[in-house]
Amino acid sequence: MIEGTQSSLSDLLLYEQGGYNQADTDDVEEVSHYVSAMQLGMERMQDGYPISLRLIRELHAELLRRGRGSTKMPGEFRQSQNWIGGTRPGNAAYVPPPPQDLMDCMGALELFINRDDELSPLVKAALVHVQFESIHPFLDGNGRVGRLLIQMMLCNSGLLRKPLLYLSLYFKQHRQEYYRLLNGIRQDGNWEAWIEFFLEAVQYTASDAVRVLTELQRRVEQDKSIIATFGRMRKNAEKVLRMMQRHIVTRPLILAKQVGIAPSTIYRVLDKLEEHGIIRQNTQGERNRLYTYSAYQSMLDE
Repeated sequence: MIEGTQSSLSDLLLYEQGGYNQADTDDVEEVSHYVSAMQLGMERMQDGYPISLRLIRELHAELLRRGRGSTKMPGEFRQSQNWIGGTRPGNAAYVPPPPQDLMDCMGALELFINRDDELSPLVKAALVHVQFESIHPFLDGNGRVGRLLIQMMLCNSGLLRKPLLYLSLYFKQHRQEYYRLLNGIRQDGNWEAWIEFFLEAVQYTASDAVRVLTELQRRVEQDKSIIATFGRMRKNAEKVLRMMQRHIVTRPLILAKQVGIAPSTIYRVLDKLEEHGIIRQNTQGERNRLYTYSAYQSMLDE
């Protein structure tokens, strides 16, 4: 949304299950690629890969592999001058380093990312993010890769086990301040104001994440108490509920395979859960049904 993409969580989940019918899928496809790039980065780090220029290019290739931006050298650093704002470098708000200096800048950033020092992982992530955005090494997708780097650095440092701290919403809500502080570093070297803003974003986002997770858990416990009245169907319904926490939008046959329940049984369980308002069917008719853990999804959408 920072860059004009319009896609909700509902859109993304329906798209991934093949149930998104809108003619223009560019926005939701872009978000899906962002998720894929994040998953790729996490898998690479779990396999022992460092956060390197090679990995950053790999993330960029995944991000721009199809659709919007796919013609702008996916996975390759730029070989021409770019700029931010204005119609040319002469009247731009900011001009990143020229292409002949790009690899020196990125090489220094790679060394800094992997340097063993006493900096707080949060402060280091703040510094890396703004430096990456200032180098602007790609023709497109720099903002998205730069925000991915925050997640990866916090996970790589052990501060997070999963990429659950999304600062993008805070950056969007304070977009003008975000851009003003980035330019403040470039023009005046005011790193302190940026770091303070970044840490405030972390504090707000972490508190909000805990609030949402607490509400989600409360909702699950509430639904479990309803399922406890299902009699012989209870155990299968609990299995379905657990799986739908992981796959909020799903199809019956996929769900049956995931939880190890016969298709005939899964339909009875889903009907029972729908009857009690725990899940909702997204489609009409018997064929190609899609079910949503609706209350859970609404909390995440919010």
